[in-house]
Amino acid sequence: MKIALLDDNPEQLERNQRFLNALPVEMVTASLTAKTFLQEVKLSKPEILILDLNLGDSYMTGMEVAHELKLPVLFASSNTPEYVKEMERLKREESLCVDHITKPFTEQEFQKTLSRFLQEVTFFSNQSHVTLDLGKQKRIKLAVDSIVYLAADKASGSESNNKQIYFSNRKSESLIDFSFSKMEDKGLLKSHFVTIHKSFRVNVNHIKHYNKKEEHVEVEVFSVSGKLETKKLPVSENYQSVLKSLKK
Repeated sequence: MKIALLDDNPEQLERNQRFLNALPVEMVTASLTAKTFLQEVKLSKPEILILDLNLGDSYMTGMEVAHELKLPVLFASSNTPEYVKEMERLKREESLCVDHITKPFTEQEFQKTLSRFLQEVTFFSNQSHVTLDLGKQKRIKLAVDSIVYLAADKASGSESNNKQIYFSNRKSESLIDFSFSKMEDKGLLKSHFVTIHKSFRVNVNHIKHYNKKEEHVEVEVFSVSGKLETKKLPVSENYQSVLKSLKK
């Protein structure tokens, strides 16, 4: 995997580069400032970031760089405890692999931490992902399995050709100019998403229960309060046959 290093301490930056030599990675960028780092990664296209948090200048912090690039990140810093909440938010809201190691650390500690992190990144990179246009001019890469369902009805917040998308690990958002007929072009395959109603496409892995008598399926979505809540989605008569094989 391609690694990019950012640390404002020249000795620490050199030390981290040396520590990488024993691991199956390629160091493609090593920078002392966030500004230079952001310029270089446009060309080097790393897959993993190793970032210091406090960079000693006012341009950007390591955390801000991570939010900007939205790549798997291992924070290597002396003040990681101060940023734990922000790390949790980065991991939760951007669906990224995030870990940290606190300075000072030995070569063995660094290599063991990074080796375990590489295993995590490799595992999740093998999972299915799609890139979608969300609201507020935001494009984001999402794990398909994190998507619970998509809704086209205005009661769920959808207007015109926009859709509302619901997740298992983040609050719902709007999909801009999104058509159900072109879902497969976006990577949302028919084998993964089932039509239960003209207004709903549901991830089959998230259907908890199908109530044939009351004609609805039950799913759990991440709510605005930050908790999972059960939703009942109507099943049209024309689509009930596709649910017969599901566990009652």
